[in-house]
Amino acid sequence: MFCGRAIVSTSTQDQWAQWLLERRHGGDLERHDSVIDALIPVRDQVLDNANPAQGEVLLDVGTGDGLIAFGALPRLRESGRIILSDVSQDLLGQCRSIAQELSVLHQCQFLKASADDLTAIENESVDVVTTRSVLIFVGAKQKAFQEFYRVLKPGGRLSMFEPINRFGYPAPPHMFGVYEGYDVTPVMEIARKVKDVYGRIQPPSDPMLDFDERDLLAFAEEANFEEIHVDVKFEIRPLSPQRWEVFKNSAGNPKVPTLEEAMTQVLMPKEKDVFESHLRPLVESGQGTRRSAASFLWATKL
Repeated sequence: MFCGRAIVSTSTQDQWAQWLLERRHGGDLERHDSVIDALIPVRDQVLDNANPAQGEVLLDVGTGDGLIAFGALPRLRESGRIILSDVSQDLLGQCRSIAQELSVLHQCQFLKASADDLTAIENESVDVVTTRSVLIFVGAKQKAFQEFYRVLKPGGRLSMFEPINRFGYPAPPHMFGVYEGYDVTPVMEIARKVKDVYGRIQPPSDPMLDFDERDLLAFAEEANFEEIHVDVKFEIRPLSPQRWEVFKNSAGNPKVPTLEEAMTQVLMPKEKDVFESHLRPLVESGQGTRRSAASFLWATKL
């Protein structure tokens, strides 16, 4: 079953498709595969929590490249059906191509829609709703939960995964990067200019940072879900060595520039040389710390 290897990216695609298919991994196929390898256990946990059964209808909101949706098909069997929804028409086109390659197009429906507006889907018409790293881009999170509840049949299940990006934010002044942190004490003033680029684009009020696991629980309860479960994982660990060219040409999410783009935007050539001379050895030798938090939530509509 599909694990995310198919990649077709062009400069004419929207920001969501460009990021998912290229900018997320700096255009490096080895990095792409390592990202997918890390996401497969997340996909499997989301599906285990949802427990889709033979013949059911599963709606994957913010499907991206269809990792969860196509991963659900062996559980739904031939009589099951998946609805792949996303705000990106380009990504839906990518998913359609994958479905054709897998000969499962007859089991798929493609819908351009945002998580907080699923009006094209009838009330109580699906058995399972899944999401992965979707609400971090949605301002109206409570409305999204209400939409999930509305489209689910009685007995239907919601299962989601969301990074808790508020964890560790903001990074200390001497650290560069919130989630992958490197000590930049000797070049703090230069680093601050680069960090400010990201801070202006995604301040604390941004949907990516304006919630935590307790908010997710409250959103689900307010939407009238019952039997709500939340499993949170916090992690602090050493970073692995990374290739500098891939690191500086990767973007953390669809809305922010790559490090190369940010440096070019705000640093003078000499400042850029100084900053790279300090940061590059740390990246290439893995002298940094990753701080992350993520939440699985699953709930039932009784």
